[in-house]
Amino acid sequence: MNASNRQMQILMPWLVTVAMFLVWEVACRLFNVPQFILPAPSKIIGAMSEYPVPIMQNALQTLFTTVIGFVLAIAAGLLLGLAVGASTLVYNGLYPLLIAFNSIPKVALVPVFVIWFGIGTVPAILTAFIISFFPILVNVATGLATIEPEMRDVLRSLGASKLEVLTKAGIPRSLPYLFASLKIAITLAFVGSVISETVAANDGIGHLMLTASSRFDVPLVFAGLVVVAAMGVALYAICAAFERRMTRWAFRGSELISGG
Repeated sequence: MNASNRQMQILMPWLVTVAMFLVWEVACRLFNVPQFILPAPSKIIGAMSEYPVPIMQNALQTLFTTVIGFVLAIAAGLLLGLAVGASTLVYNGLYPLLIAFNSIPKVALVPVFVIWFGIGTVPAILTAFIISFFPILVNVATGLATIEPEMRDVLRSLGASKLEVLTKAGIPRSLPYLFASLKIAITLAFVGSVISETVAANDGIGHLMLTASSRFDVPLVFAGLVVVAAMGVALYAICAAFERRMTRWAFRGSELISGG
């Protein structure tokens, strides 16, 4: 990939984002869209500059609950994903139950968490955890299932135990699936935190947006959305950076596709 293509890949997301906000601003001004329906980006920036301290404090709270829930989801998803992917018995026993649990609307669990743990940080962490846990589990189990029977047979013929087959072939094979799921799970974790904060919290971006909407301060509501989106993009980029470093071998042909 030449330098110009690399620079264009770096600039494209910024150019598209700036263009989107410019179109948004022009459309709001051209059609005189009321602020309480859709505020222009300039109004959103104005709300950010008017309430920088509350936005920062609530953003840090949302980031905290999201990261803790996400880390717990990684740990649980890895452990159960390895167990489900490595054992047919565990798969048959747990997978139907996990699918049934994942089918439950997560917002319906927030009142239950409030009854158990009260209003505050814990329900937000648990909601972020349960909403981001399942994609990690499924992808890790799928990665283990992609081990070729021939590779497994060769390793076993060389004297490798089941544990050695899992650690030397299964886990490396599942890494691309794991990191793909992490990029999905981190965005879902933010969804879980904000949902819980709008229902059962005294701080966080979700609570800030709920308070702002109650007084029809729509620019502040959109400012909260923008902040959550920015944090989501930042953590997604971190996961993508780890993915490129840890699984470069799995995407060795991608430069041919992107380079044209």
